Amino acid sequence: MLISGGGVAGSTVAYWLRHHGFAPTVVEQAPALRQGGQAVDFRGPALTVLERMGLLEQVKEHATGIGDCTIVDAEGTPYAVIPSILYAGELEVLIDELIEILYGRAVQAGVEYRFGDSITALEPDEDGVSVTFEHAPPERFDLVIGADGAHSAVRRLAFGPEEDFVHYLGCYYGYWETGNHLGLDHEGMATGDGETAALSIFSVKNNAAARVGLLFKSDELLAYGRRDIEAHKRILRQRAAHLGWQTPALLEKLDTTRDLYFDAMTQIRMETWSKGRIVLVGDAAHCAAPTSGRGTSQALIGAYVLAGELATADGDHKAAFTAYESALREHVARNQEIGVHGSQYVFAQPTQEMFDAMAAQLTEPSDEPDADLSLKTY
Repeated sequence: MLISGGGVAGSTVAYWLRHHGFAPTVVEQAPALRQGGQAVDFRGPALTVLERMGLLEQVKEHATGIGDCTIVDAEGTPYAVIPSILYAGELEVLIDELIEILYGRAVQAGVEYRFGDSITALEPDEDGVSVTFEHAPPERFDLVIGADGAHSAVRRLAFGPEEDFVHYLGCYYGYWETGNHLGLDHEGMATGDGETAALSIFSVKNNAAARVGLLFKSDELLAYGRRDIEAHKRILRQRAAHLGWQTPALLEKLDTTRDLYFDAMTQIRMETWSKGRIVLVGDAAHCAAPTSGRGTSQALIGAYVLAGELATADGDHKAAFTAYESALREHVARNQEIGVHGSQYVFAQPTQEMFDAMAAQLTEPSDEPDADLSLKTY
């Protein structure tokens, strides 16, 4: 089996396929494991997946230990506090550290990785898929799994153009790393205009650094190159220039950051996640958007279920793909609802009463979108 993408979904499904006796190969376009990005959190079944991989304690060792986030006005005066339970879940780690842990587990299990290459063409038939690569010679596989994110090349090649599946949520986001010049101690601070833009900064790496996040509204999709870093920086500066507090200093850090990530806030919605011998997992299949706070958990769970159903079906991909979708459709729909709601309220003028009410609601297990998801043991 060929897996496109060496991120959370790719390495997780690769590990479980190898665990079940299959022979997965991962092809990753980047020359090495990707660095940077935001912190991600887990609840419920996602923690179960990590535990069944034998990784839960190792991941806990990388926990950010993040506390509350203080909201300040343009002059830096605090007026509200976001409890950490609202954004850090039961366990929070940096995405790049999680990817490194998952990669290590997959390699330990015997998974082959090919960095610095990508799929350029897929020719499926009844017996397999002929794959053309950017650099390596063509090769044939029994199945191809697209775990290559919201901008999936596998999805584009097998299912059609990206615009057929992308649903824009009306805003953009950017993340970049900087020094912890505010002296944050496992905590965050944020500001915004209560209408169009919100900026936050959290300490990371045991307070040795900090990561800045900016979200801003845009009625329309913007025109820029996906890999045009200077354009990304220019847009972020323009959209946050009116914010006060520490915003000017944090925008200056864009000049020296090495890990800027910038994209539209979108979801991927598809009627089916498979086509013949090609299947999608993680954000490639059903991105819920960062405003859901569920994307990484969804990737872990989806990868576990997909590999497990392939094992249960003894390689009968048609039966496995049907069971995979049946198990996760409702779960994905609930997560995407959260993503839509999150993209709407994130810009609202925050109040302490609002945060307290949201935190109280999370104390009820039935309010968790994962509450009704029971993971089979494969």
